[in-house]
Amino acid sequence: MTAIDPTAHLTAEQIEELGRELDAIRDEVIAGRGEKDAAYIRKVISAQRKLELVSRGVLLFSIFPPAWLIGTAGLSVAKIMDNMEIGHNILHGQWDWMRDPKIHSTTWEWDHVSPSEQWKHSHNELHHTYTNVIGKDNDLGYGIMRVDEDQKWHPFHLGQPLWNFLNACFFEYGIAAYDLELGKNLHKRRRKNPEFRARAKAVGRKIRKQVLKDYVIHPLLSGPSFLPTLAATFTANLVRNIWSHSVIMCGHFPEGVQVFERRSIKGETRGQWYLRQMMGSANISGSKAMHFMTGNLSHQIEHHLFPDLPSNRYAEVAVKVRALFEKYELEYVTGPLPKQVFSAWRKVFRLSLPNKKPKVKTPDGEQELVAA
Repeated sequence: MTAIDPTAHLTAEQIEELGRELDAIRDEVIAGRGEKDAAYIRKVISAQRKLELVSRGVLLFSIFPPAWLIGTAGLSVAKIMDNMEIGHNILHGQWDWMRDPKIHSTTWEWDHVSPSEQWKHSHNELHHTYTNVIGKDNDLGYGIMRVDEDQKWHPFHLGQPLWNFLNACFFEYGIAAYDLELGKNLHKRRRKNPEFRARAKAVGRKIRKQVLKDYVIHPLLSGPSFLPTLAATFTANLVRNIWSHSVIMCGHFPEGVQVFERRSIKGETRGQWYLRQMMGSANISGSKAMHFMTGNLSHQIEHHLFPDLPSNRYAEVAVKVRALFEKYELEYVTGPLPKQVFSAWRKVFRLSLPNKKPKVKTPDGEQELVAA
């Protein structure tokens, strides 16, 4: 915890120079995109589809425990790959430069109850634009959690460890509700809004499609293995949800990650936007396999700086970005997965209690940045 703005030592000129240096890193990667990158994503998609097909084939015999274990493990990994390294990144437009209509952000639909178009609006347009700005970034606590001591405490927040656990278990449904802004749209008048009704119907259709595929068709195809296959599919979805929720929590919620007041982004420059992404994200250290299974969101800082760059480039970009953190004397928040998970959950519990700390302001008093 810090009571000092960690960016206060930077001048306006330094912040803009930082922005130019980050622009140069981005331009270099864009200029270097090519067949090697295209081959990577095609290989990943092919591997995921084969793994899912084989796993579902094995689950036809899931009445036998070894088949259940192998099929469930394979299906869990396939679903994580589909959501993290494939779906999330394609929907960010990371592969649109290939001009392949089969791997394009405007045509891709993922194995998820939230329709891709709604997710792109809430995630790409809102979250990545207003990263960690209280009252603007709905990803910040997903509307059910207190994320900073300066937020008004309510007895409801005592339950936020439970809300967060349930959100982790059913994360895809939480995301769908969040995309709909369900909390504020439950009011009777808002429910009658044609736009909301249309979006709600789209979510309903997607949920029905997912439930039919996962909990009706594939279990029925298993015949006498119906119930074990049903349980296996539920388990795979549970594993995928908890994993993706953990990765997102580690990238946005550990100690050391900053949150911002709404007025702090008034008149924000390109350099200041970059700086907010740097201070509002955290990384997860680990092996290449771990980075892959997170969809390279273990490089969350780099992803927030360059959300439309191919995910397979984040590792090389991270070396240059970390050098800039050192150059400008900024803290590069990172750590192994267990450490980051513990840090994030510790904050969830801490902020469920009615504590208070002073606000932090920059010397000019115009930007307010609070250590979370």
